Amino acid sequence: MNELKGYPDSYYAATAVGVRAYPVLEENRRADVCVIGGGYTGLSAALNLAERGLDVVLLEAERIGFGASGRCGGLVGSGQRIEVLDAEKQFGYARSKELWDFAELAKQEIRERVEKHGIACDLQRGGLVGVHKKGYLGWAREIADVLAERYSYPFCAALSAEESRERVATDKFLEGLFDSEALTLHPLNFTLGLARAATEAGVRIYENSRVTTYSRTDPAKVETASGSVTASFVVLACNGYLGKLEKRVAGKIMPINNFMIATEPLGETRARELINGRFGVHDTRFVVNYFRMSDDHRLLFGGGENYRSGFPRDIKNFVRPYMLNLFPQLKDVAIDYGWGGTLSVTVNRLPHLGRLSPNVFFGQGYSGHGISTAIFAGKVIAEAITGTASRFDVFTQLPIHTFPGGTLLRYPGLVLAMMYFTIKDRI
Repeated sequence: MNELKGYPDSYYAATAVGVRAYPVLEENRRADVCVIGGGYTGLSAALNLAERGLDVVLLEAERIGFGASGRCGGLVGSGQRIEVLDAEKQFGYARSKELWDFAELAKQEIRERVEKHGIACDLQRGGLVGVHKKGYLGWAREIADVLAERYSYPFCAALSAEESRERVATDKFLEGLFDSEALTLHPLNFTLGLARAATEAGVRIYENSRVTTYSRTDPAKVETASGSVTASFVVLACNGYLGKLEKRVAGKIMPINNFMIATEPLGETRARELINGRFGVHDTRFVVNYFRMSDDHRLLFGGGENYRSGFPRDIKNFVRPYMLNLFPQLKDVAIDYGWGGTLSVTVNRLPHLGRLSPNVFFGQGYSGHGISTAIFAGKVIAEAITGTASRFDVFTQLPIHTFPGGTLLRYPGLVLAMMYFTIKDRI
């Protein structure tokens, strides 16, 4: 059997290590917990639950890491998706600091899992944010000072335009913010490593086992086309792939598609001239450009989104102009891979965690900040199921708005909003 069968063609799939085919659920099983979704949230929840002694079954509709967890940019930033100053305005300093500390614990969880389980995912340190317009000048210095003085985080440095160009060879960055404790990794290999760790801890994983429905009972019965799981608890970890499985939370998130390319190998010298290090980079646009160098000296570049069910016919040429806008010196470079993936966002870009009944938990809406946030979401969901809900409850108290028009009208509204922000980015 081709172990990569079922994975979308991408640079990550082509360089995957430790791929394993898990069986299809074809029986009626019992478990303490049934986790629905084989991405970061689901695997983190399952692994943490198994380590606490619970019997866990995880059901994945496609392959482990099939969704955003195996296709994303691989950048792990510090903090939450919203900045600390915005969080302070909304919730006050104490809650903003608590959310920041959670995000730091999430990065620590990633580092510890990689070390503990020997996950070969090319974990690197460092991240640079490039300021793309004059209206944002001064932001990097302000946020670096705030983080050092009020958040006990002295690891960010404001960069001038010249200092930014010394690290990233583009004239589009007017200033920069360098975070030496941000991370990058190979997202699919990290996901596969979590799956291996989960199975070693006793989790029973089933692939190609799409959940069709689950009962609102205790215990709950989770059904697929060819089997079922009866469990005391259910964890919905579907994120952008939730679909119609649970209408009660579907209106809180907006699935959107994001796209990436991988260039041909540039060689070590040219790669270092382009980005002077293995750190991740993104800019301050509302729809961000994000990129980094792979260990074989390719530029992995993400840019552009769409808001419908399908992907562009030619993803390589869809993303290429975004790359050339920042790096016109790459006009002679071939694109070897182009792929897309689906994530979900919330109205206010806060993660959406909660419970629908005493035995049904969910985590979703990571808004492009999903690696660390989803890993931590799975951990605190596991804590809540096993009786310690203090950190989980912090997330459930965050205000998550329903998209205007719910699932029916959210897409037209988002398209209009994105047109507005695209114009604003250019001014």
